[in-house]
Amino acid sequence: MSKTILITGAASGFGKIAAFDLAKKGHKVIATAQVYPQVSDLIREAKEQNIELTADKLDVTNSRDIAYILKKYDIDILISNAGIMEGGPIAEQPVDLIRSMFDVNVFGALELAQGFIKKIVGKKAGKIVFTSSMGGLWTVPYVAAYCASKHALESIAEGLKTELAPFNIKIATCNPGVFGTGFNDRGVDSIFRWYDPNVNFTPESSFDGAAESLAHQLDPKSMADVIVDVALDDHSNFRNVHPKETEDFVKQLQADAWTAKS
Repeated sequence: MSKTILITGAASGFGKIAAFDLAKKGHKVIATAQVYPQVSDLIREAKEQNIELTADKLDVTNSRDIAYILKKYDIDILISNAGIMEGGPIAEQPVDLIRSMFDVNVFGALELAQGFIKKIVGKKAGKIVFTSSMGGLWTVPYVAAYCASKHALESIAEGLKTELAPFNIKIATCNPGVFGTGFNDRGVDSIFRWYDPNVNFTPESSFDGAAESLAHQLDPKSMADVIVDVALDDHSNFRNVHPKETEDFVKQLQADAWTAKS
């Protein structure tokens, strides 16, 4: 049965791949992007691939955009995928950068979800899938603030799952490991837009392993496939970490946390 599915952050990465795949499967897809040039690119690329979808502008930090989208579309499934990463040592990271990240990853995602929930709660049917992160389940050094935003998103998703169960609205999260979408690379790049080894006390050598950790990123198509499967499966797991090696790694870290020293 065809579903109407809105995806945020569809300009690139998982969101774009998932949007195109869902449209190919015959679903009515509204692929949204932050700025108009990205919307134009989506329209052009869909046309080139003979894919029928709707592309629209949605900056999840813009309440006017959200209000417009909520008024314009009735949907069955929301894939809340938009997100940003600002990296750096949290002891020194400018708080305005952390706040802007929470605006997108937490408050923008929540405001949009609340809006659609109000529209679908009467139908007692619907699903919201949040693209979280492995960083929502443990804290990666030097991207702790990003992980904090994803931890917050995890709590929101868990709360919604319980609170919306009586209304038959399903909630799920998808937690990618390290995939080659460019997202992680830009997160590392963001550090050096403010970090200065002559001013900050964190030694520059602290970031030496960043390039090496990003050298073997996975094909994002497999993660996008997980997002698509979770969105369409009425009986999916709530939490969906991919790949399996990342799931096992996170579970071990969570177990180890109980005996970690201060």
